[in-house]
Amino acid sequence: MATLGELARQHTSLSRDEVDHLQRLVGEWGMLADLSFADLLLYVPSGEGKWVTIAQVRPATGQTIYPADYVGTMAENELPLLTTAFSAGEICEGEISVDAVPEPVRMMAIPVRCDQRVIAVLTREWSSRSSRQPGELERTYIGVFGRFATMIAEGLFPFRGPVADSSAAPRVGDGALVLDGDARVLFGSPNAVSALHRVGIGANAVGMRLAELGFDDSPVRHAVETALPVIEEFDQTPEVTFLARCIPLLSRTDAGPVPNGAVLLLRDVTEVRKRDKLLLSKDATIREIHHRVKNNLQTISSLLRLQGRRLTSPEAKAAVAESVRRIRTIALVHETLSREPGDDVAFLDIVRPLLRLAEEGLQSVDRPVRFTVQGDGGRLPSTIATPLSVVLTELLQNAVDHGFPEGSDGGDVVVVLSHDDHQLHIRVVNDGRTLGPDFELGTATGLGLSIVRTLVTTELNGSISMRVGTSADFEAVGLGDQLNGVGTVVDLTVPV
Repeated sequence: MATLGELARQHTSLSRDEVDHLQRLVGEWGMLADLSFADLLLYVPSGEGKWVTIAQVRPATGQTIYPADYVGTMAENELPLLTTAFSAGEICEGEISVDAVPEPVRMMAIPVRCDQRVIAVLTREWSSRSSRQPGELERTYIGVFGRFATMIAEGLFPFRGPVADSSAAPRVGDGALVLDGDARVLFGSPNAVSALHRVGIGANAVGMRLAELGFDDSPVRHAVETALPVIEEFDQTPEVTFLARCIPLLSRTDAGPVPNGAVLLLRDVTEVRKRDKLLLSKDATIREIHHRVKNNLQTISSLLRLQGRRLTSPEAKAAVAESVRRIRTIALVHETLSREPGDDVAFLDIVRPLLRLAEEGLQSVDRPVRFTVQGDGGRLPSTIATPLSVVLTELLQNAVDHGFPEGSDGGDVVVVLSHDDHQLHIRVVNDGRTLGPDFELGTATGLGLSIVRTLVTTELNGSISMRVGTSADFEAVGLGDQLNGVGTVVDLTVPV
């Protein structure tokens, strides 16, 4: 279905400001439909006496008479009323026949004025046959809708300027208070009265100001002072939180628009805010757990380093040093998670510290190795980030141990990250010594590559390959002037 803006461009010559005016009106008309207990349709002239429907809304407070959508269709039986309202610039009312509705349909045609020019017609359409007498609530709401209709016809509604977003604002059904020009309560819906009762206000509010009732009236005062709608959340009591939206009702005078009433919509959001606070508390607890796990892992790492100093066997010292590096890698993931909200982490924030750890622990003065990272791995859940960090640590160590043995001139190790909607791709390129002619990753017996192979294929459900580098590989990562058959390239793919 075409949008309002697309239909306006196709069928009219309205300016951008005029289309924006209609967009703001449609943004507000859920409230208008609820107040009117009727379907609202928005028509614009498309030339040669034709009118096209560009928007439609149904009420949440009453039954629709139009189960089908008419957006994008041309008006037919509505033409006389639409033409009259548009040309005269005044609200008019009459009866129309609709093929899909057996009984006659009443229609109120409201000219939509923007900058002193009528640009469209908003209609309220409802069934004219009803044996039920409207109650006080319905009569009051329809009367308020009539006030808004007059404001629309005079160009005072929808409001201009930096109006607060109304998408999350209270609806009419949540609870409504109608106020007069002195901010006294003229009417309170049953849900609004119940909201007042929840905060201990049991007195009859009609005829009284909200401040006299002990109710926070800051949204009303702000709306009346600025002549603009106000959305505000406040704690009426320590146990009850309200979300309020106050819409001023304006009248045009010689001195300009003047507020002479307001509609205050109320929603009790106490339970929602309690759940929000509970989620924040849980998130803080989880982050504290990650912080403590990181501290415990660092303690274990320190104990292993102390133990390693007492060893005399070079093989044992090397084994302990490798264990310390693996533990520090896992601790690094938990440290990052302790700073992040939720259970996801930006993988680049882990890779960069891993490269610094590699620089500190793997290179030496007589074997300088430069570590760099390119690209971005996106955000990963901790269940993927933790084993993947261990895998990357092993690959970095393998690149240094086998690509740049002691006595070599050193070189570069580049980690390239990329991702799409379903996969993370990691490439580790080094320009050192290449693989042996009989090397097979699947049969490699080294502990580091065994850990990598096991984590990638079982825990991460990914794939990994190791191959001899090519000149194209080195040019792609900025290490040009290398011949084919130099260095090693590791390609790792993990579903995310």
